Amino acid sequence: MKYMLLIHGNESVMNTVPVDSTGMSPAYAAYNEALIKAGVMRGGERLRPTTDAATIRVTNGTTEVLDGPYAETKEQFGGYYMIEVDDMDAAVAWAVRCPAAQHGAIEVRPIWPTRGE
Repeated sequence: MKYMLLIHGNESVMNTVPVDSTGMSPAYAAYNEALIKAGVMRGGERLRPTTDAATIRVTNGTTEVLDGPYAETKEQFGGYYMIEVDDMDAAVAWAVRCPAAQHGAIEVRPIWPTRGE
């Protein structure tokens, strides 16, 4: 089954972590390597800051575009991993190993299977 590991954390802290030439911190490089070696990685990306984001709402045919995230929060959505593992327990075990779990939160969410899966 596929799961999304949604990384939430304090953006001002996340953006100050030193990265290498790959754009990752050593901790994330090691985590990525572990996911790949285990054969569970299906995708993942780091997101640009919320200052580069827009939130779009369409209400009664009227479009509203807001700069940044719609809600002010202490933690922002900073990236994700898509993994494929046997069950929620396995997905949680991988989430615990994610470097962001030490200073933020990882939301683990199952993905609805597509037809034919």
